[in-house]
Amino acid sequence: MPRVRELELFRLTLPYGRRPESILVRITDYGGMVGWGEAVRPPAARPGERRDEREDGQEKLWASLEESLPAALIGVDWEHPSELGRIPGGSAADMACWDLWARMKGVPLAHALGGSRTSLMATVRLGAERSLEGMVARVNRHVCAGYAHVTMDVHPGWDVEPLRAVRAAYPGLAIAVDGRGAYTEISQLQALDAYGLVAIERPFTDLAASADLQERVAAAVVVEARSVEELDEAVAARAGRGLLLRPARFGSLSSVRLAHDTAVAAGWDVTCAGGLGVGLARAATVAVASLPGCTLPSDVAEPPRSAQIVTPPVGASGGVVAVPLTQPGLGHKIDEEKVRRLAKDAFRA
Repeated sequence: MPRVRELELFRLTLPYGRRPESILVRITDYGGMVGWGEAVRPPAARPGERRDEREDGQEKLWASLEESLPAALIGVDWEHPSELGRIPGGSAADMACWDLWARMKGVPLAHALGGSRTSLMATVRLGAERSLEGMVARVNRHVCAGYAHVTMDVHPGWDVEPLRAVRAAYPGLAIAVDGRGAYTEISQLQALDAYGLVAIERPFTDLAASADLQERVAAAVVVEARSVEELDEAVAARAGRGLLLRPARFGSLSSVRLAHDTAVAAGWDVTCAGGLGVGLARAATVAVASLPGCTLPSDVAEPPRSAQIVTPPVGASGGVVAVPLTQPGLGHKIDEEKVRRLAKDAFRA
């Protein structure tokens, strides 16, 4: 029976790109077993969010973890992470409990969640380029690296032409597009279906419009849900045939598994995404993506290896992501010395 005797928190500003922040949770049980979790605040968590709003959100998360997490975990007996309910601080603490529990049971997190895959097909997400030639060249680099699937970000004014150029260069490439909720007219997206798309992700913010689009196109319309309740609404509205599942957006891995099961029961395909951070949240995303209903390629981006604290690094090789099955828990070794060196704040209880 797990029983936490020590809790540590670390706040890291990552040394790459636009410097997203990561908060790590480290828990230790009375037998000395350790579990790790991670919450990532990206540089742009949602469209229109200001920098001060992002920083305020991270400050609130840190304060919540310091204030409430010790009382919720230290000295508390539990048999399974699902018994703990909604843990203060959300996904990072829940992930740490799952990691600890799986390590104590000697099973990989993927199997603990019910996963059955040993590897995943990866997609690479491609933002808009300055030119069509630049987009085709970028796709070429990833195809040469082994990717058989790409996801192109599109918006009104940058959709038909780049898609036409990429499809002309790579007739057999599997392509999805991500509208990021930027569209208001169905006709704009319906025209894209002529290019043999696998999926149209997040076309609208309105479920009714997504449902109307799905009736008109062959590609699967993929909607994002941040809770099981949101997914239930999307399924009831027949808003698509696919779910974009980001484990970090849910409060617990138990609710992530329930969302997966709900989508599968509705006949939907699932794609998983989560590529920021220092490797822990990404490892949890890989574990979730090993579930049987995750049939669409997964978006598990790989930042510079110097930014990861896990060994082996999490990411795709030749367009394929390995699911770690030889080690229990998250399946990666943690470089604790690097964590403590990068941490700009730390807390112990």
